[in-house]
Amino acid sequence: MRFILRRIGFYLIAFWVSITLNFLLPRFMPGDPISRMLSRSQDKMTAEQVLQLQKLFGMDDRPLIQQYVSYIGDVLTGNMGVSISRFPTPVSEVIASQIGWTLLLGATSLIIAALIGNLLGIVAAWRRGSLVDSALPPFLIFIGSFPYFWLAMGALYLFGIVLGWFPLRHAYDSELDAGFSWAFLSSVGYHLFLPALTIVLVSIGGWMLGMRNTMIATNAEDYITMAEAKGLKSRRIMLRYAARNAMLPSVTSFGMGLGFVVGGALLTETVFAYPGVGYQLLTAVQGLDYPLMQGLFLIITGAVLLANLLVDIVYVRLDPRVRTH
Repeated sequence: MRFILRRIGFYLIAFWVSITLNFLLPRFMPGDPISRMLSRSQDKMTAEQVLQLQKLFGMDDRPLIQQYVSYIGDVLTGNMGVSISRFPTPVSEVIASQIGWTLLLGATSLIIAALIGNLLGIVAAWRRGSLVDSALPPFLIFIGSFPYFWLAMGALYLFGIVLGWFPLRHAYDSELDAGFSWAFLSSVGYHLFLPALTIVLVSIGGWMLGMRNTMIATNAEDYITMAEAKGLKSRRIMLRYAARNAMLPSVTSFGMGLGFVVGGALLTETVFAYPGVGYQLLTAVQGLDYPLMQGLFLIITGAVLLANLLVDIVYVRLDPRVRTH
C-alpha cells in the first residue's frame, strides 16, 4: 500500500507539472488566435466585444499568475474553455464527440496486436528453431520497419481504391443513424477493419520479439528445469511458469501503449479520415485553436499517467518483490 501511495503522489505531481506546461506553452507560441479568428469573420466587432472575446478564451491583459490560477480552477472543475475553430462549442464537447472513436480504434488495435504478438512470442521461444521462431519474427519486423503513413496509404490505395473492398473515409456510413442497430455496428466494424489492421501489422513484430527474448531468458531459470524434472506437462510449464514470469515487461509495454492510445492515432486518423482526437489535434494546431490544443494535450497526458498508475498496481499483484521497495 505504501508503494501505491508513493506512486499516486508522484503521478499527482507529474499531472500538476503537465497542467503548468500546458498553460504556458500556448502562450509562448507565435501568433494571435483571436486576430486570426476575427480576420475570418465578415462581421465587425467593437473593442469591447474583442475584449470580452479575449477574456472568454483566457487571453486578456490580466497578470499571468491570475490567468494561471483561473486556469487551474477551470481544469479542476472540468471547464476547458471554448473552441476557437468550432466556436462557440465548448472544448469538452468537441473532445467528447471524438474521443470514443479514437479509443475504439486504438484499444482494438492494441489489444489484438498485444495478444497475438505475445502468443506468437511464447510459442517461438518455447519451440526454438521451428518455422514460427526462424521465419516469422524477421518477416514481422520487416513489415513494421516501413513508415506507417506509407503502409497505411498503400493499404488504402490497394484495398480501398483499386479493389474497393473497404471504405475510404469516416467511421461509418453517413446515411446511417448512430445507435445499437446491427446495420450501424456492422458499418462501424467495416470502417474500422483496415485502419486497425495497419496498426496491428506495424506493431505486432515488436510485441512478438520482446516476448520471445524474455521467454528465452526465463526458460533458462532453475524453476523451469525443476518443473520439467517433476514431469509437468509442457503446455502447463510454458503458460503457467515461463509465460507468466516473462509477462512483466509486456505489462509495462501494454500500459504505455494504453496511455498513448488517445494521442497515438494521429497518422491513422489523418490517412483514413477517421474522426478522432488525433485528427482533431492536427486541425487545432493548424487553426491555432489554443483552448482545444490545451484540452487535447491534457487528456493525452492524463491518459498516459493513469495507464502507468494501473501498470504499477498490476505489477504489485504480479511481482511481490515490488512491495518490498
